Amino acid sequence: MTANKTIPETVDDVLAEFRSCGALLEGHFKLSSGRHSGHYLQCARVLMNPARAGRLAQAIVNGIPQHVLDQIDVVVSPAMGGIIVGHEVARVLDKDALFLERPDGVFHLRRGFGLEQGAKVLMVEDVVTTGLSSREAIEAVAREGGEVIAECALIDRSLGSADLGVPFYPLAAFDFPTYDETGIPEELARIAVTKPGSRK
Repeated sequence: MTANKTIPETVDDVLAEFRSCGALLEGHFKLSSGRHSGHYLQCARVLMNPARAGRLAQAIVNGIPQHVLDQIDVVVSPAMGGIIVGHEVARVLDKDALFLERPDGVFHLRRGFGLEQGAKVLMVEDVVTTGLSSREAIEAVAREGGEVIAECALIDRSLGSADLGVPFYPLAAFDFPTYDETGIPEELARIAVTKPGSRK
């Protein structure tokens, strides 16, 4: 298959990038948020090709207003999902890329990472569904002395309903329905559930 060499500009362009590498999955998935869905966007797979990851990162940055870009000191992402896209966004911005980990269930900077007091941070995620992980990561940056001035992401599954407390600039939003444990449709419940994300 011939790789797409252009920067994605529309939701259809982004979806085509996922389809081109088999990263749009169908089945019964339990998302990192705990909700269930018949669709899963495997961002790790779409980002496994460095050229594609670079195109997507450039597209993300293209959607962030210049007045926000002018303030950014450093890029921070939550592990695991945000690491690659965060690194690629930082490359486009010519900034350092740090990532948060939660070995004890709470996000921290480790591995010698640190933030200067008052550092202006761009938070970068792969997928936002409920926004819980993002809010926890934003709180962690504040504890570390930084200030998240905006967040960007490859995909917004909340269609704008997730309240992160900061301006949010997703590359694309997809209206794939999600369900809580008590509201799973019968046709979805008949399919064996898999949990493709990294969060336990």
